[in-house]
Amino acid sequence: MLTEVTATRYVTPLREGGSLPGIVEADDLGTYVMKFTGAGQGRKTLVAEVICGQLGRRLGLRVPDLVQIQLDPVIGLGEPDQEVQELLKASGGLNLGMDYLPGSLGFDPLAFEVSPGEAGRVIWFDALVGNVDRSWRNPNLLVWHGRLWLIDHGATMIWHHNWPAARGAAEKPYDASDHVLASFAPDLEAAAAELAPLVTGELLAEVAADVPDEWLVEEPGFDSPDALRRAYAETLAERAATTLSRIALGPRRAEEPSQAPDWLRVRVDGKAAR
Repeated sequence: MLTEVTATRYVTPLREGGSLPGIVEADDLGTYVMKFTGAGQGRKTLVAEVICGQLGRRLGLRVPDLVQIQLDPVIGLGEPDQEVQELLKASGGLNLGMDYLPGSLGFDPLAFEVSPGEAGRVIWFDALVGNVDRSWRNPNLLVWHGRLWLIDHGATMIWHHNWPAARGAAEKPYDASDHVLASFAPDLEAAAAELAPLVTGELLAEVAADVPDEWLVEEPGFDSPDALRRAYAETLAERAATTLSRIALGPRRAEEPSQAPDWLRVRVDGKAAR
């Protein structure tokens, strides 16, 4: 279960994110990047953040701590930005917070070296959860105290937006040709050997249990939050066993060339063109 805190002050919006997350202070004296239930992407974005964030942490990847944040809409009354004020008013109740990493920098693949082992683990994990938002265009990686941290998993598990077709969607290949870590000679075989055995039904059930009931209710086709949690766990468990075989890592087809800069493209032999 995620720790629950209460927001005491809204500090500033982070306009880099499409959902307009914001930095808030809470009653535990912590500072968090808060993602709101009232944002346009809806509560499924928060579900994806919890399941994938907690799963990543359990697999040994560096993901900031997650908390549940209670928000009193009255906080928005003094906000001068009308867009932010409306978002705060629409997000009363339970929201999601990610531990703020002060002084962290956005990942720059030209300035920060990533080992083949770590690159392989991140790409394998992204393939497991179907992360479409870790490309060179938008890495969603931070460097903090000299280490790589994974953030923003709201665009994962796209299949949960259409559960009747989820099984087929989850079986699709994962195109990593434009992944921001593709140029670091990722050791995918080692990553699969290390991580796949850890993705058990028990682990996935524990991770899914961290999602609050109120973000899972009234999902068509499911009679309870627990039934929906089982669907998440079963879909990810089936994918874990074959994740390695689903990863396409290499240059795109000639008729669909990568738009990545030359320094980021991956040659046929798997070595980075840097």
